[in-house]
Formats: sequence, C-alpha cells, structure tokens
Amino acid sequence: MPSRPILGLRSPIAAAVLALALFAVSAPLLSTAARADFRVCNGTQALVGVAVGQRTAEGWVSEGWWRIPATTCRSVIEGELQSRYYYIYAEDAEGVGRWAGDIDMCIAENEFKIVGVKDCFARGFQKMGFREYDTGGQGSWMVQLTEAAREGTDQP
Repeated sequence: MPSRPILGLRSPIAAAVLALALFAVSAPLLSTAARADFRVCNGTQALVGVAVGQRTAEGWVSEGWWRIPATTCRSVIEGELQSRYYYIYAEDAEGVGRWAGDIDMCIAENEFKIVGVKDCFARGFQKMGFREYDTGGQGSWMVQLTEAAREGTDQP
C-alpha cells in the first residue's frame, strides 16, 4: 500500500511552506512565554488591587492600581527588571484583608503614580506600608498573594 502524504501535501515545497507558516504563527507565542516581567498572582477568591513601588531614575515611585481578578496573574512591571528590590501593597475589593509590609510609601484612592515617599499626607495622599521583595537581581519575578498571607483575616 503506498504511503499517503500528511495533511494531503504532495510536494516537499508545500510541506516547507506549511512548516514556515506554522513557525511564523507560533514564534510570537513562544517569545511571550519567555518574557521577563514582575508578575503578581492572586491566589484568593476575591478581586485584589495592587500597588507597586520601586526606585527609578526619578527617585522612589509608587504606582497603582492593577486590578487582579481571583485566581489570575498580571504583569505589574513589564520587561526585564532593572532593580533588585520591588515593593508591593495589595488589598482585596471586599475591604476584608490586605498584603502590606513596613516600607512606607504613598498611595491614592484612584489610579496613581507618585514620585517620592515623604510627606504623603501633606501632598494629599495616604501613607501605606509596602512589603519588600528581593529579586536577587533576576530579570523576572512572581509574587503569589494567598489567603494565608493576607492580614485582617482569620488565619488557621
């Protein structure tokens, strides 16, 4: 019995064109998977708002809010990470819990980008404690927000 060509491609040229087309379509997908970012994953059942702080050429900058639905991840800093330390503050939309630390930075109620960490109240902002993450100089990092790490909830 003669062998039949896969996908009905009878010539090597047609097979090569198909392979090239498949590569062209999949290449962007592969490069996205390897992209370096600072990602925050929400491992809870509630919508979470995230603010991020970092040292930049402008000085200390805090920025927010990234809304991250339950059980999903989102990049809060896109591209190769330029600093070793990043700072996160997060709170759930229900007002029940938050993920905070002891590094004070400024936040605002609505979308914000604030340069500087001093005199938050005098400048019309709130002061909040951010949690420090030492990336060790890696190009990408991921933080997992969990129920157990959330403040303001009954923990087991």
